[in-house]
Amino acid sequence: MKLFFRFIRRYALSAATFLLFAGIFAYVLSLYDLHAEAVLYASALCIAVAAVIISVKFIIFRRKYLAWQRLLDETNALISPLPEPGTPEQKQINELIGLLRLKCTEAQQRYKNDKTDMLDYFTTWVHQIKIPISVMQMDLSQSVNAEQQALCAELMRIEQYVEMVLYYFRLDENSSDIVAANVSVDGVIRRCVRKYAAVFIRKRLRLDYQGTDLTAVTDEKWLGFIIEQLLSNSIKYTDSGSVTVTVSERNITVTDTGIGIAPEDVPRVFERGFTGCNGRAGNSSTGLGLYLVKKACKKIGAGISLQSTVGKGTSVTLTLPEKIIV
Repeated sequence: MKLFFRFIRRYALSAATFLLFAGIFAYVLSLYDLHAEAVLYASALCIAVAAVIISVKFIIFRRKYLAWQRLLDETNALISPLPEPGTPEQKQINELIGLLRLKCTEAQQRYKNDKTDMLDYFTTWVHQIKIPISVMQMDLSQSVNAEQQALCAELMRIEQYVEMVLYYFRLDENSSDIVAANVSVDGVIRRCVRKYAAVFIRKRLRLDYQGTDLTAVTDEKWLGFIIEQLLSNSIKYTDSGSVTVTVSERNITVTDTGIGIAPEDVPRVFERGFTGCNGRAGNSSTGLGLYLVKKACKKIGAGISLQSTVGKGTSVTLTLPEKIIV
């Protein structure tokens, strides 16, 4: 019914013009003293013809309206064929849309090529820059000097930030970057813990992890990245006490005894660039760590939640999916 009223409004001027001409026609016939039946018959005939014309035009109008509506509703509207034009103006509109489609496709292809080139460049850069970092870490790790040990820890942070660059670009790639396999969660956690062993020792933090026999169908690389980021955050904001990693069913929880997060900041910690009170006070937070964790979890179909109490610590729980959907 709404569509019919829209049709009436569109052709209101044509209908008014037709009614005016019909009135003139009836008035002229009445001037010749014709019988009323003749005038009424002619008027009824005109109305019948008009009704047929209106019905046909409404059917055509409805068909084209629904065709355009399907284009709006479909996600692949850019490749769907346009309705056949009924007027020269509609033909011009179709040609204009065709040109816009072509420009859009060209722009998308340029963007894809530029992004691929940029990802290739940063991939090469990350691998090249990690070589001198590894060499410096090996040289510094041989020393027992406290200052050089501190430099070694800072080098590890640099290496982590370098890797974050690569993961940042890969997060927006399609699922071809996902390799689903049976992964030993214990192996991934222990590998991440070993990476931060020197930092735990330097900060004199206790690590509590009892091990697990959990095997998950997920992507090992992305799971390792997530756990590394969670451990890094816990170490960064914990000056004394411990960091605990627990595994229960499909949940991996990293809990620390650090400074905690203000209640008003908790709902926003996964936002891009959000540093909160802790980041502003320490002036060392990028606001990207947990943002990347959230996106990486979405990439492998995992869930992430966070609870924190100021002055007591923070607990972050990663919930692995039953199986990864590639």
